[in-house]
Amino acid sequence: MKLLTKTQRAQLLANGRNRDRDHQPVVKFFDPSGAATWLFTELDPEDGDTLFGLADLGSGSPELGYSSLAEIALVRCRFGLGIERDLYFEPKHSLSIYAEAAREVGRLVEFGPELEAVANGRDDVCDA
Repeated sequence: MKLLTKTQRAQLLANGRNRDRDHQPVVKFFDPSGAATWLFTELDPEDGDTLFGLADLGSGSPELGYSSLAEIALVRCRFGLGIERDLYFEPKHSLSIYAEAAREVGRLVEFGPELEAVANGRDDVCDA
């Protein structure tokens, strides 16, 4: 599976040129045989490989940080499966809301009361 569409790559690069904003995630990657999940908002326009986003490797400590697109593409999980892109992911909030909710519950959450509690407690609005 191709990890990024041309449209997603273009949006990630645009976000990477404007890092001072709290962007919505553009893409979600996941390990189809495990618990690892990533939400990415930006791609470094200088190297075209360094992604920024929220990583949850399933250890109970999700964190914001950087990952290499090339390295993610090379990962082989159980049964020889690679990392996949969630074709149905539609972001509802900015990355900071997902990150705050993930820190509170110890895992990345895409919906549910934990995420909504964080989102409803915030006055700011993401840059959809």
